[in-house]
Amino acid sequence: MEFMPRDARPRECSIAMTLDVVGERWSLLAIRELFHGVRRFDQIASNTGASRDILTTRLRKLEDHGIIERRPYSDRPVRYEYHLTEAGNELGDVLISLLKWGDRHLVDGDPPVRWQHSCGEFLDPVMVCRACGEPARQGAHSPSGRGVTGF
Repeated sequence: MEFMPRDARPRECSIAMTLDVVGERWSLLAIRELFHGVRRFDQIASNTGASRDILTTRLRKLEDHGIIERRPYSDRPVRYEYHLTEAGNELGDVLISLLKWGDRHLVDGDPPVRWQHSCGEFLDPVMVCRACGEPARQGAHSPSGRGVTGF
């Protein structure tokens, strides 16, 4: 259990809010499986290694936050498939960034998974500013004047 000092005043930011929703291993791995087209609970559990109770809790939280939705595929007994919503699909950029970082800093040798882009080349994503085309980490700063520069 983590304890926060009484006088701590954590910086409010969207990163912290996002981590409250998806910043846990089993949540992100369940989202990964949905990106791979895995829709059914048993297969998500098998591919992630999550226990049934933990996975159930994580999937409910993702559903409560509008990241996934359940759709029935069987009436007797009632069974559901899981699908990403538009908000869930937007997490693809996050997963690709985590994949790229892990490939660079945690994997010795060739990455275990390589994604091929529609152009035929292996995907090597770069995040850029939509307005100027410069890499996102260059020139990024906080307009609040809190002294944040770059990432």
